[in-house]
Amino acid sequence: MKRYLQLLKHEPLLRRLSSIQLISYFGAWFSNVAIYTLLIKMEVGAEIVSFVAMLHFLAGVVQAPFSGALIDKLQPKKLMLTLIVAEIIATACLVFISTHDDLLYLYLLIFVKMASASFYFTTEMSLLPKILDPKVLQKANELHSIIWSFSYTLGMAVSGYVVYIFGIKIAFLLDAGLFIIAFFLLYTLKLDVAPIVTQEKLLEMMQDTFRYIKKTPKALHLMIVHAFVGLTAFDALVALMVDKYYAGIIATSLALGLLHSARAVGLVIGPVFLGKLLNNKRLVYIFFAQALGVFLWAYVMQNFYLSLAASVVVGFFTTTLWSYSYTLLQKNIEEKYYGRIVAYNDMLFLSSAAFTSYMIGYLAVADFSLEKITTIMGIGFLIGGVYYMFVLRTQKIKEISQ
Repeated sequence: MKRYLQLLKHEPLLRRLSSIQLISYFGAWFSNVAIYTLLIKMEVGAEIVSFVAMLHFLAGVVQAPFSGALIDKLQPKKLMLTLIVAEIIATACLVFISTHDDLLYLYLLIFVKMASASFYFTTEMSLLPKILDPKVLQKANELHSIIWSFSYTLGMAVSGYVVYIFGIKIAFLLDAGLFIIAFFLLYTLKLDVAPIVTQEKLLEMMQDTFRYIKKTPKALHLMIVHAFVGLTAFDALVALMVDKYYAGIIATSLALGLLHSARAVGLVIGPVFLGKLLNNKRLVYIFFAQALGVFLWAYVMQNFYLSLAASVVVGFFTTTLWSYSYTLLQKNIEEKYYGRIVAYNDMLFLSSAAFTSYMIGYLAVADFSLEKITTIMGIGFLIGGVYYMFVLRTQKIKEISQ
């Protein structure tokens, strides 16, 4: 953890962006427990729970083909401020959702909220290589992924306690307030990064990106490798676990909060232990370790307390897997294409997460046990590890330290 603190000490711009990132990403996921608690209280089926989970990721998929080109053409600060405003409005409007008749509005608000969050995330990830020395980019990505993962799970964890104590609507309003704070922190930040000057139109830039991917196959391979991390989209699975196994022993919102809290612990401490040990070849072992962690979770799932412990193990490898595969992609593409390639990379990652969420609901409705569903997800990480081994053998991949 000391190396991350040193990085923040010597990079004031990154320090402010990281603070804004922590608040905005935390806010992006803070509403989730309130949403899932609302759905469980409405007694909707597993297919709706999984559809809502899928929608959180699908929103980013839909906007990704356009966002990359826009990121390269627009001034980053103005774009990021606009996206935060969209999140404020969508989050505040969630207080009006209360019955089955409002489900369509819920879907729309989630779509706007998460599309904006994904767009913001892609903008910042394409910004980091432009403002940081390449030597510190890996540590910055690790820090970024820790914050993202920590916000992702802890946002839902804290939300669980807030929903339990204050109620669903108060959670939505507090969430909107977080985005307002992030807006003012970003508004007062001096961030002078000029957009790429090009005469290409939006469609031409998109076509040029596909040509670049075609002539640089390692970029596509690394995007696919990163997409395997989307198998960690456990939101729908956790909600179904709570409803099936734990609702009789603990309040729904508290169970959701505790499970996400446990995974947050693993997400934060994982890179601290694994970050210095990694290189390109050793990433294979992280894939396999992630699979074993998921298998363990499936085995102990029905016991709430053992499930909490397994959640820590599952989270332990996730952040490192995410950050290292992301840095590999950044290291192996041309600067001109940062925004667009990162956007398409996020599209594949979010597509994987959306598909995972959908399949959890589909298989649950098809009478697959939650343990079998979790085991299938673990097998996916084994496949990801084998695929990455193939990429290493067939492509010339630069080491992060080079």
